[in-house]
Amino acid sequence: MLHWLALFVPVQSAGTAQPVLPLVRAHSHNDYRHPRPLFDALDQGFCNVEADVFLRDGELLVAHEEDEIQPERTLEALYLEPLLERVRQNGGKVYPAESPFTLLIDVKSEAEPTWRALRLVLERYREMLTVFEPTGVRRGAVTVLISGNRAASLMLSETSRLAGLDGRFPDVDLGLNPSVMPLLSDNWTRYFTWSGRGPLPAREREQLWSIVQKAHSAGYLVRFWSAPDTPAAWELLLDAGVDLINTDNLEGLARFLREKERSVATP
Repeated sequence: MLHWLALFVPVQSAGTAQPVLPLVRAHSHNDYRHPRPLFDALDQGFCNVEADVFLRDGELLVAHEEDEIQPERTLEALYLEPLLERVRQNGGKVYPAESPFTLLIDVKSEAEPTWRALRLVLERYREMLTVFEPTGVRRGAVTVLISGNRAASLMLSETSRLAGLDGRFPDVDLGLNPSVMPLLSDNWTRYFTWSGRGPLPAREREQLWSIVQKAHSAGYLVRFWSAPDTPAAWELLLDAGVDLINTDNLEGLARFLREKERSVATP
C-alpha cells in the first residue's frame, strides 16, 4: 500500500521534552468546528484534517452550513497560512520528522467555480503542496484532496494540479490511477447498520473486509464518515485495515491510538 499506511512516527515537539506521535491514520472530521481549528488537531498529532468550504463573493469560506458562514473564517486564514508558517519553521515539513499530512477540502458550493477559485488560491502555497502530474506525484509537505462537490472532469483535464481527488467506493471500478485519486471515502450508513453496540453482524463484517480489500488491491486508501465514533468502532476499523479513522473526538482517538501503539510495543 501507499506510504500513508504507517501508523505512528515519533517526533519531538518544539519546546517540550515529551515526544509527540503524529498519527497518520487519525482524521479530524469537520476540523473547523473545534475551538482552535487545525491547531487542536496538530497538538494531538493528527496527520489529516478536513475543512468544508463555500465560495462566496470570490472568497473560500470555511463552514458546515451556509448560515454559519463568517467572512473572516477563510480557508487561507484557518488552514493554508498557518500550515505554510509551520512548514517553513520545520524545514519543509508539518511535523519535525517526516510524516504525511493531508488537508481534505470538502466543497459545499458549486463544483467548477469553487475549484477555479481554489486553484488560484493554492498557487500561493505551491512551495508546500503536493503536485499531481501526468507522470506521477511530486510529494510536498501538505497534500490537498478535494471531496464533496468535486469538479472531477475539469480537474482531470488539467495536466498539473495542486490537489487530488477523494473518490467514493464505486469509483474503484473507474480504474483511475491512485496518484490521481489516492483516497476513497464513503458514508458508513450507506453500507452498514451497525451503530457501535454489540457485535458487528457477520454479513456486515464480510462486506467491510471486502470493501477494504478491493480498494487496497487497486492501491487506494479507505475512509468512512458517519461511522460510530467510539473505541469499539475504532478497533473494528483498524482491524479491517481502514486507513483513515474519522473522528470528532480528537483527544479520545489520539489516546486510543497511542494505547494501541504501546500495546504493540510491549512484549
